[in-house]
Amino acid sequence: MQVTEVATEGLKRAFDVVVGAAEVDAARDKRLGQIAKELRIPGFRPGKVPMAVVKGRYGASVMSEVLEEQVNGATQKIVADRGLKPAQQPKIELQDFGDGKDLSFRVDLEVLPEIPMPEFGAIEIERLRAEPSDEEVDKALAGIASRNAQLEDITEDRPAQTGDVVVCDFVGRARPKDQPEGELEAFEGGSGTDMPVEIGGGNFIPGFAEGLEGIKVGETRHVEVTFPAEYQAAELAGRPAVFEITAKALKKPARPELNDEFAKSLGVEDGIDALRTQLREVIQREYDQASRLRVKRQLLDALADKADFPVPESMVESEFNQIWQRVEADMKAGKLDEDDQGKDEATLREEYRKIAERRIRLGLLVSEIGRTNGVQVGQDELARAMRAEAGRYPGQEKRVLEFFQKNPQAIENLRAPLFEEKVVDFMLELAKVTDRVVPFEELQAAA
Repeated sequence: MQVTEVATEGLKRAFDVVVGAAEVDAARDKRLGQIAKELRIPGFRPGKVPMAVVKGRYGASVMSEVLEEQVNGATQKIVADRGLKPAQQPKIELQDFGDGKDLSFRVDLEVLPEIPMPEFGAIEIERLRAEPSDEEVDKALAGIASRNAQLEDITEDRPAQTGDVVVCDFVGRARPKDQPEGELEAFEGGSGTDMPVEIGGGNFIPGFAEGLEGIKVGETRHVEVTFPAEYQAAELAGRPAVFEITAKALKKPARPELNDEFAKSLGVEDGIDALRTQLREVIQREYDQASRLRVKRQLLDALADKADFPVPESMVESEFNQIWQRVEADMKAGKLDEDDQGKDEATLREEYRKIAERRIRLGLLVSEIGRTNGVQVGQDELARAMRAEAGRYPGQEKRVLEFFQKNPQAIENLRAPLFEEKVVDFMLELAKVTDRVVPFEELQAAA
């Protein structure tokens, strides 16, 4: 095999490879000989089929296999002999081959760059922390009480007001699409009985609950509404409608007392103080997560500022294409980020290509930091991650775990974020991190 390096430009390498005809023919004949030993053809004794017949039947397919083996083997040898670290799968271009001819092809690839280690001790980060106040715990507890409120009858003779719940029967009729003045017609799901409607509540068509303010028990009203353009039932979206609503009862939510009995009703046997402690811990975890996201972003920003090495164009292109597909989908759906609105396509492409390059550079740097410093994800950590993922699909946990067992790439998709978090922890141990306790609003704004 003859290998000639024909291009070296930045991270790009190119090689012209020639594998002698004798070597290719020998590999082909060896494979044909193996087939001949096992071949069974009527009229010939087993293992005695003439090579000309074997070649005539299987020569083309065998040659295809041999060419693939020769190309793959030669490419692997080039990479191994030169100690190259390909960024992606090398690109192969066949140039010449055939019976009795040398096999010649070109190998184009990009290699991973040399990545210098940053000076972690020179990275300075301020970690904002927040602690839940008693007022925040009380607010969370009040929210739980509201969600567990029971409805009580309002006995006084008065009209419904904000916060009340009207129990009503209703019949709705909508006008035909594109005919605002057309006759009203019944529609599927447009009627109901004993429906509780909270005055001022936001779970109904705009105008429906608002139209019941001031209604009294026994009164019937006609409330005009328009279904939202994005209404879930497409056949009703944007159509005007009139609901005939009769109030049957008036109720108000009665929040339970915040005592030990209430806590026990939620499964907290140690009482209301234990429930408050649990709530404080839940809120603290949320605050800690916000703090973690912010400090991680600071760390990655600092790394990006210090990282100065070339990145493989093929990796950037691949990452950009994935990003751009989502951007195009958002543009078509009219959901483009506010910061991107009003920009032309050329500007957006340039900005998102820079984002793709940053992602690749940071990804390579984080990976190299982890590799150099022996950061690894243990099997027990992967197992916990798989169980956590399976827990997201109640009733299908076994199927999800079987999926992971049969799909190694799916396990790698879990390993990558675990690895990244462990590398972040490693770097934070070495960086200069100062903590400052702030109100949650400040942490939230910063994050």
